[in-house]
Amino acid sequence: MGYKSLADCVTDLEKNGHLVRIKQEVDPYLEAAAIHLRVYENQGPAILFENIKGSKFPAVSNLFGTLDRSKFMFRDTLDAIKTLVDLKSDPLKALKSPFKYASAGLTAFSALPLRSGFNSPIKFGKTTISALPQIVNWPMDGGPFVTMPQVYTEDIDKPGIMSANLGMYRIQLGGNEYIPDEEIGLHYQLHRGIGVHQTKANAKGKALKVSIFVGGPPAHPLAAVMPLPEGLSEMTFAGALGNRRFRYFYDAEGFCISSDADFVITGTVEPGANKLEGPFGDHLGYYSLQHLFPLLKVHNVYHRKDAIWSFTVVGRPPQEDTSFGALIHDITGSAIPKEIPGLHEVNAVDAAGVHPLLFAIGSERYTPYLNEKKPQEILTIANHILGKSQLSLAKYLFISNKEDNPSLKTSDIEGFIQHILERVDLSRDLHFYTRTTIDTLDYSGTDINSGSKVAIAAAGDKKRDLWTELPASFTMPRTFDKFKMVMPGVLAIEAPPFGNHEQTSHEIEILDIALANTNLDGLPLFILCDDAGFVAENINNFVWVSFTRSNPSHDIYGIKSFTEHKHWGCKGPLIIDARLKKHHAPELIKDPEVEKRVDQLGAKGGPLHGII
Repeated sequence: MGYKSLADCVTDLEKNGHLVRIKQEVDPYLEAAAIHLRVYENQGPAILFENIKGSKFPAVSNLFGTLDRSKFMFRDTLDAIKTLVDLKSDPLKALKSPFKYASAGLTAFSALPLRSGFNSPIKFGKTTISALPQIVNWPMDGGPFVTMPQVYTEDIDKPGIMSANLGMYRIQLGGNEYIPDEEIGLHYQLHRGIGVHQTKANAKGKALKVSIFVGGPPAHPLAAVMPLPEGLSEMTFAGALGNRRFRYFYDAEGFCISSDADFVITGTVEPGANKLEGPFGDHLGYYSLQHLFPLLKVHNVYHRKDAIWSFTVVGRPPQEDTSFGALIHDITGSAIPKEIPGLHEVNAVDAAGVHPLLFAIGSERYTPYLNEKKPQEILTIANHILGKSQLSLAKYLFISNKEDNPSLKTSDIEGFIQHILERVDLSRDLHFYTRTTIDTLDYSGTDINSGSKVAIAAAGDKKRDLWTELPASFTMPRTFDKFKMVMPGVLAIEAPPFGNHEQTSHEIEILDIALANTNLDGLPLFILCDDAGFVAENINNFVWVSFTRSNPSHDIYGIKSFTEHKHWGCKGPLIIDARLKKHHAPELIKDPEVEKRVDQLGAKGGPLHGII
């Protein structure tokens, strides 16, 4: 059998050397998060905080901090769940290989949610929002947040658990103008199932019932973040992965309660009821700012006897959600490519904040009778990718042709970009989508959820040899005379602080005039930035700065650029203006005094000695 509770999981991890206890009192304001960050950076164990200041409940973090630990937790079920997901993407496989997939039917049946009795562990007691661990991750955060919630809602037209949605949407427990213990904030982004449920409830003028589960068996939070195939319930997935049916009941007020959770917060969202939520340090490496989001009126806060609060810390990748992503990829394998004809691979680049940058590999099969290869089918694939659920939030999509280099992998950031730059025709292969939706957390655009996209497609033979170093004769105008090579074909150029787009256009004119007669074919990409040394220091810095701090329609320029029949291109290098702009959100910066306290925990005799 799988874990019956989070406490079972914690015990198993500790027994097998995957968990460390911290007995000293830890401040939930910044200190717990700082400890987590340091342990994660060192690929350390899960952390059980036994004494959280101001709360009687212990807390655990970094459960999913390494792929090996995640695989250990699901060691008995991982292969079976991969089979289940594989069959959902191609059910004919069971007919073609009935013996190979014989166990899949049993796995699916055993995963069916189980309606349990009213006297379940979660009914041990009730508490208040303010009695929960008030964990604040970053100095400018608007208050304490639930960072590992499982938010449950039902379809008002099709009530019941099999049509319900379980998602991980952040919850603000206090701060701002929330009435303590009575109101909390519910933040969710575009393309989330909860949005469909709220829309339907609003249309009928009814409140949306929301249940927030925290803790429980580790399969439950993983199910909440899984991009599951259409028709596969998160609760079914949780049962199959955890080797324990998802147990639930409805309380006296009609809220669905997860019997195995450690905490359950119930509440309602009235139509049109919003309050300012945020700021919050988020996964792009910046704060998401204050915006109006749904207001949840709290009804009850249930907890079990041995309740453990589960949390994580969100920030510039890599973080624990990076390891979540690795586990998700391990489980789903090639599920998404199978849904798009001609697509072989797609990778949301974690180092660039996930949504800002996608790499994809497709096939060019439209005109096999022609010798010249150019982007055709991969443009169709690009449109399909940018129209698919959360992938549609991407800003930059680089897509290549598999046949040009069968060994190319989207996980090789530098190799993939180099492949594109060797083959791209910058006068032809840039395709813009303006005034469209981007990630809610991305402030490079024109407004919340609003920005632009560009698909950069490359197919065919190699067109150029990329420079690996600059010629001795290479010069730049005085304003731009601090520059460094990032990788073959890419130059980081330190520029004056960003003023406005009119000023930038003037700066590009200076570059255009100065470089108009220079052969720069081996240097197809310039990155305008605030600190060339930082951008060139490593590939992760390069993609993080370049693609989180630019909006394609406003921040892409080019040497010898032109517009012809509404198509924009350039005959010289492409320029991405990745400087910080006034409308961008602040970068996440750690508190130095808190970092000193964490250092002490890692000193000889401290609980983290040898770990950090």
